Amino acid sequence: MKEILVTDDNIASLKQISSQLEGSYNVSLAKSGAQALSICAHERPDLILLDVEMPDMDGFETLSALKKNLALSRIPVIFVTGNRDSATEIRGLELGARDFITKPPEKSILLHRIKLHLRISSYQAHLEKAVTEMTDGIAVSLADLIECRDENTGGHVFRTSQYVELLGRKLLTNGLFEDELSGDGLAMMVRAAPLHDIGKIAISDRVLLKPGRLDDEEFEMIKKHAEIGAEILGNMYERTPTQSFLLYAKKIAASHHERFDGLGYPNGISGDDIPLYGRIMAVADVYDALMDDRVYRKKMVHTEARRIISNGSRTQFDPRIVEVFDAFHIEFAELARQGALIR
Repeated sequence: MKEILVTDDNIASLKQISSQLEGSYNVSLAKSGAQALSICAHERPDLILLDVEMPDMDGFETLSALKKNLALSRIPVIFVTGNRDSATEIRGLELGARDFITKPPEKSILLHRIKLHLRISSYQAHLEKAVTEMTDGIAVSLADLIECRDENTGGHVFRTSQYVELLGRKLLTNGLFEDELSGDGLAMMVRAAPLHDIGKIAISDRVLLKPGRLDDEEFEMIKKHAEIGAEILGNMYERTPTQSFLLYAKKIAASHHERFDGLGYPNGISGDDIPLYGRIMAVADVYDALMDDRVYRKKMVHTEARRIISNGSRTQFDPRIVEVFDAFHIEFAELARQGALIR
């Protein structure tokens, strides 16, 4: 049964609407905008009925707060108000309200409007999921196309995405980077991770597939893939700004070869100046490279790869991320084992 949150400072209105919805929906009640936001933080309703004129935090302020929260911004909101002047309606619609119902609501109209907007919301969710799956499929296929130039890196984009997700989840669980990392941000990061090396499309096979050590000129050429990748992804984002994961992908492409000590490329930035997405990707990328065959060396076992990652703490890698990697290294080893089976 769908969850409806009714928010109104008038107790009589709350009781009336609750009785009208009884039997058709599960109903939660809030006597203020602040209480409504508190409820939404713990249990996400399917639709919100919101009074406009409330003390302290009115309906407009409450709706604005909802829209600023990515996890709550898609919840359909219907204003229930006795004030139906055009200025009120225009402001509400501009802020993102789906509809207006006049107080006191007539039961059949109330139920019809709720049913309509729940149906629209469900359709939008299915459509967005389909678009996301299609976009992700295209992104991964593009990454695979670039990757298949080197027969020794099969599965790299899949495995690094898994390592990024595991690292991100453990960082969240341990309360690290609370100002930079969220569940939604991690989801975007995982979607973006397969595109981290897209800039290699512009690198010559002579350099990319060279079996021996690169000379200085060749290394300078290979380093350009970070900037090229960021430029490609930036252009893609400008053309499709609704695909926010491309902005994450641009930052990852540009920064996953930066080093914590500032000796990386392309910009030589250090420490927390490196985007968190790039710092996480750096560990995932290097670990997978160490655990896989390359044209210039054979793959390592997990203990060797772990030692190299650990030794890179504070120089190549963010020590906080390395600490989490070390604490859960067995799970990384298992992911590597599973990844090796599906190449």
